[in-house]
Amino acid sequence: MSDLSTRRLDIDALRVLRAIHQHGGITRAAEALGLTQSAVSHKVKRLETSLDCDLLTRRSGAPLFTGAGEDLLDYAKRILGLHDEALLSLTRTDLAGRILLGLTEDTTCSDLSRILGRFHRLHPQVAVRTKVRMSLVLREMLDRGELDAAILQVFAHEVRPTDVVLFREALNWVKLAGVPLPEDGPIPFLCFDDDCFYRHWAMDIGQDDGALLETVFECASAAGIVAGVLAGLGIALISERHLRPEMEIIRTRLPSPPALAYVVRRARKTRNPALDSLVSEIEAGVSRSGGLSLVV
Repeated sequence: MSDLSTRRLDIDALRVLRAIHQHGGITRAAEALGLTQSAVSHKVKRLETSLDCDLLTRRSGAPLFTGAGEDLLDYAKRILGLHDEALLSLTRTDLAGRILLGLTEDTTCSDLSRILGRFHRLHPQVAVRTKVRMSLVLREMLDRGELDAAILQVFAHEVRPTDVVLFREALNWVKLAGVPLPEDGPIPFLCFDDDCFYRHWAMDIGQDDGALLETVFECASAAGIVAGVLAGLGIALISERHLRPEMEIIRTRLPSPPALAYVVRRARKTRNPALDSLVSEIEAGVSRSGGLSLVV
């Protein structure tokens, strides 16, 4: 083993390690970080060489991380948080003002909270007031001028030129693995309420191929929809971040859902420096981690 004074924990390599954990593998991590798969593998290998231990198992069917890798992940999250906060503190300004920000439920349950918390610590004179609603409701609130900006979901083909795209994600039809779809008659459908654009698509375009959906469960919470699917109550449209190992993606009998995009959308009003800074912080934070991981 090399002398401790000659070894270093490379920040970029720690970011890669965190992305592999967040996205479930090297290939997805590379896509999220905008790197090649070989570049990601090289960074991990260099880190393993520096530490003289394996961090990834690389065996089919085995856990993704070794025990040492899991231990390092805990440190990596803390190191990266302090590192990024230190950088941000050097650009601290005397911003002041008030921001009305809209969020969807799944973004409030993600590590976006750490980004907002860091912004508050750096700019204590900026009051950020948040409202959590469904994406369609947030769009209407923006149009009415009730919000300054919102982080919401849209179908990828609906992204506006003025939107700040944080990341893109797949939307999937899912069911509990091993539970067959009905051979005849309607398919039981678990959905969000009337304010959900997933539901609007499913009940409109989503049935064009002749598959009849029967709504058997309505819930405004993603956690409730996930629980319903895992209980075998029916099928649902779920974004990639909510997939569970017990779920099976349905690839037949139903039309392929369009891709999703998470965006920051502003109201049509004059920008203010505090809002500009917040949007920049969110965009940079999401870019560094390759997405918004659910906090469970």
